[in-house]
Amino acid sequence: MQNTHIPYGAYEKYFKRLLDIACSLGALVCFGWLFVIIAILVRIKLGSPILFTQQRPGKDEKIFKLYKFRTMTDAKDKDGNLLSDEIRLTKFGKFLRATSLDELPEIFNILKGEMSVVGPRPQLVRDMVFMSDKHRKRHLVRPGLTGLAQINGRNDIDWQDKLDWDLKYIKNITFWGDIKIIFQTFIKSFIKPEGITEQNSATATDYGDYLLQRGKITKEEYTKGQSKAKKILGL
Repeated sequence: MQNTHIPYGAYEKYFKRLLDIACSLGALVCFGWLFVIIAILVRIKLGSPILFTQQRPGKDEKIFKLYKFRTMTDAKDKDGNLLSDEIRLTKFGKFLRATSLDELPEIFNILKGEMSVVGPRPQLVRDMVFMSDKHRKRHLVRPGLTGLAQINGRNDIDWQDKLDWDLKYIKNITFWGDIKIIFQTFIKSFIKPEGITEQNSATATDYGDYLLQRGKITKEEYTKGQSKAKKILGL
């Protein structure tokens, strides 16, 4: 994988980060009350902790801690194993996901410089290890709160299409392009929700599982990939 990314223009090179800071600070000022309300509701309906954190690959594949509002319970079976996502994802959790309100805490990731408002979504480490060198180029820029894949089907599109949308974005990052993505994200999250789940499942299929199910990798390659992801995460 190439290890450098040449900015498309002055906006990407000099002003995109400023827009990120301005938008995230503005969101905190305007929607701080919403953060508080959601946090209280999560605590009441789902318990503690309020925030869900997870290690994700960021720019240059540097691992960072992603913040989200919790959407699932910790319900377990008689043997102490967590129940399936479909069971643990509550009606309230589905609402948070459908409106993308569970993503609001990522504003702090943006302020810290780990994410951008617009960019390729930060996928799981266990997804990254199965990507081709071509698709791993998506990590040459900061991951985003939203992106081209999110306004073109989100989780309801094929994995390959999703990754191709990410590559298309990083080749032509412009101010008006970002503004258009932000506007369309608002429309698809609050006015005309779509693509939140994959074929009505609670969560999207991992990329490794997708490749294995379609015979694109062997069971041995799948196992090696999962082991590599655990090693990266120090598990």
